[in-house]
Amino acid sequence: MGKIHVTNIRVYAYHGCLEEEAMIGSDYRVDLEISADLSASAKSDNLEDTVDYVHLNHIVKEEMKVRSKLLEHVAQRILDRIFLELQLVTQAKVKVTKINPPIGGDVQEVTVVLNKNRT
Repeated sequence: MGKIHVTNIRVYAYHGCLEEEAMIGSDYRVDLEISADLSASAKSDNLEDTVDYVHLNHIVKEEMKVRSKLLEHVAQRILDRIFLELQLVTQAKVKVTKINPPIGGDVQEVTVVLNKNRT
């Protein structure tokens, strides 16, 4: 078993409950932690034997383009796509962070963290 971390995927997106957020958008950061059996790829040195982090990045960027009111919804869509498209993944954790959220105070960021296990 092993882990792959893809950290600080930066995107500009339009999530949020406020109408202004849909129009103006905001900066986001997404972090992934993926668990998978990496023993075959450690021996073979073949991309086909591992979880391709380029594919993970692609999933994140595509799902972040789809507007949602809640970060939880975006995070769940990312997890669902990972498990649908990457069969080697046994467990995944996704963090979706909104930078400088418009919540009426001096707040640097808000992060939602979701986990999923393959059943």
